[in-house]
Amino acid sequence: MKLYDLSQPLNQESFPWPYYPPFEVKYIKRKSEHGVNAQYIMTSNHMGTHLDAPRHFLTGGRTVDEIPLEWLYGPGVIVDLSDELDDLDVYTPEMIESRVEVQNGDLLVLHTGWHRYGQFGEAPDEERYVHRHPGPHPDLLDWLLDKEIKIWGVDAVSTDHPMNLPIGRFLGKGMHGHCDKVRATCVEKFGEDGIRRLFPDDHYQIAHNKLFPHDCIHIENLGGDIDAPELRNRRTTIGCFPWLFKGGEAAFARVVAFVEDA
Repeated sequence: MKLYDLSQPLNQESFPWPYYPPFEVKYIKRKSEHGVNAQYIMTSNHMGTHLDAPRHFLTGGRTVDEIPLEWLYGPGVIVDLSDELDDLDVYTPEMIESRVEVQNGDLLVLHTGWHRYGQFGEAPDEERYVHRHPGPHPDLLDWLLDKEIKIWGVDAVSTDHPMNLPIGRFLGKGMHGHCDKVRATCVEKFGEDGIRRLFPDDHYQIAHNKLFPHDCIHIENLGGDIDAPELRNRRTTIGCFPWLFKGGEAAFARVVAFVEDA
């Protein structure tokens, strides 16, 4: 059995979600004074590799500690779409199913290639990572529900397309113009008719709002060994291990692929 870590590192250098507080860490005890080193951190739950629980979008939804262990470990697939995706592209069920068989109830990991632009990736680019990542075609959301998938994840800052997030709707409007740049790129890529079809007004944060009521939740900011050749478009065993955060709406997680040694 060989283990592959699909997690991004997390520390004070990691990109925070726009307008969220940054990760802060400091020593509160040092070996020279107290005989021990101890650190204190302050952070939101939505940095680095993390699992969103339904509570993130539903006041009465399940919290992290209420997620069944059976959802967090088991058969799954890692789908490499990185050769097909560029800035602000959309991925579809057909793209996934053309590469690997997805079975009902699988843990689903999508490799878009965007982890390379994260803080600790091979080509760090904060604006590209946060503002121009690919996202799901609307058809993908119904497909996830039909497949009875409980947990899926991407190597990007969000499972929602930037046009369905503040990033593409109002972030920086009248200040830095981030949303104007995102929309202009999407108009060039999809056309105005395409934008109305793919990203209508009522699809705001749809990957969260549509799926969480059905207990279909997700992992964001995957990375690590996700681009290992041995993991491309294959079925394997996947585990997502959040801390047992009672009442938590999200939790940092370690995500691991367990591959049988040939």
